[in-house]
Amino acid sequence: MKAKILVVEDNHDLAYGLQNNLEIEGYAVEVAGDGRAALECVPKVKPDLVILDLMLPELDGYRVLQQLRADGWDMPVLILTARGEEADKVQGFRLGADQYVTKPFGLLELLARVDRLLERARESEAANECELRGFGDVAVDTAARRVVRCGDEVPCTPKAYELLLTLLRHRGSALTRQELLLEVWGYPSSVLTRTVDTHIAELRRKLERDPSEPEHIVTVRKVGYRLEA
Repeated sequence: MKAKILVVEDNHDLAYGLQNNLEIEGYAVEVAGDGRAALECVPKVKPDLVILDLMLPELDGYRVLQQLRADGWDMPVLILTARGEEADKVQGFRLGADQYVTKPFGLLELLARVDRLLERARESEAANECELRGFGDVAVDTAARRVVRCGDEVPCTPKAYELLLTLLRHRGSALTRQELLLEVWGYPSSVLTRTVDTHIAELRRKLERDPSEPEHIVTVRKVGYRLEA
């Protein structure tokens, strides 16, 4: 079955070029020309991946991304934009983007990033199917994407949930902030390491008995973080 990709781009020529090249690669592609059309299209198409411009009519890409995550859509989102400032990238990742590519871009690089994002999503789905994992008094039902602590469901943002799964997959191993950025956000950058710290703090606040003295999501001095059972 073909993977479905939604391209959200108001430049008609660029959107057509992306659609054509992605279809040559074997993907099923839908195009939305503005932010509102994108939000209306997602429930109908249920895309496996979204390629999202930031500067859009009606609703900009940030607001589209924020609404998608608020509505519970967790498909990978690749931002494709001319806005290449570090602050723009930070904002995109904080709202739940998985990749950030600036225009002008290399087509082969873009296709490789799309392929990797979809492969990672498939690997995660296969590995997590019908599994129940956890630590301490926390259980993670990866089939239902639910985190439960002491019998009560704990709401987590999409990126915090992915970060938790990454820590679980590498249980007992110390992971650097760069490794976590690459695996969870797909973007290794020393400037963005505070993003990891912010999400770690969120997980500790919700899942540790005493967030100031964590028992499970521990800091490895001068390295990064480790999950202990």
